[in-house]
This record gives sequence, structure tokens and C-alpha cells, in this order.
Amino acid sequence: MWQIWLIISGVFLILEIFTIGFLAFWLSIGSLLAMVISFITDSLIVQTTVFVISSAILIFATKPFINKFTNKDTKLTNVYSIVGKKAIVIEDIDWATGKGLVKSDGEVWSAKTDEQINIPKGTEVEIESIDGVKVSVKPIENEQTITQH
Repeated sequence: MWQIWLIISGVFLILEIFTIGFLAFWLSIGSLLAMVISFITDSLIVQTTVFVISSAILIFATKPFINKFTNKDTKLTNVYSIVGKKAIVIEDIDWATGKGLVKSDGEVWSAKTDEQINIPKGTEVEIESIDGVKVSVKPIENEQTITQH
């Protein structure tokens, strides 16, 4: 039975190469511990119990330690990097039709607003989110040119 535990351990190690969660590694170690137990007893129940318990202990005991070394600060990339940036309205934004254009970092985007306001050309806005090919914007405070509806 020790050969099967060794194969299972190897499969978990190979699986760990293709994942980023650092979970399969501990399952591999649990498999190795079950392999050691297989030299002591032929009971599959005891071996499986050692595998499950040791894997669970390793996963939960090392999670806080691993979290110290992983970077939790995710940086927005590609199109989502413009979220939070300022833009200038280059074609009036009509909230009812969802039409309008803004320019940010030299790129022109179709724009809409989630608020029931129209935003005129020339207004400075902040990009809140991206919905498909449109950016959702809100006017930056202290703009008196916004028309409320």
C-alpha cells in the first residue's frame, strides 16, 4: 500500500505546480505521512485517518504563516487600471440614454452615469467602474454645471 500513497503524494506535488493556493503541497505531505503509517499497519482506515488529520492540521496551522508572505495588495491592470482616475467629458453624458464620451490618459471611452444627472461637456469626472465597453463615471465635487433630473 505504501506505493499507492507515494503515487498520490507525487500527484499532489505535480498538481501544486499548476495551482497557486499552496494547498496540494500539504496534501502531498499528508500522503507521505500515511505512507509511513502503512509500514506500521495494513489498516486502510488508519492510514486514511492519518492522511486526513495530518493534511488538515498542516493546512490550518500554516495558513497564518503563509498569509504573512503573500501579497494581499492586488493592483488593477489593463483596462481596470483606469478605475479611480479622472477624465474629461468630451460629449455630454445623458443618464437616460446612457450616451456620452470621456477622455482619460489620451483614450476616449463611452461613458454613462449611475446617478440621475446629465453631465455636460468639459466637466471633470472620476471613473467609478467599467461595465462592458463603457465606463461609469461620477462628477468630481464642486462642479456647478451639472443638471439634476
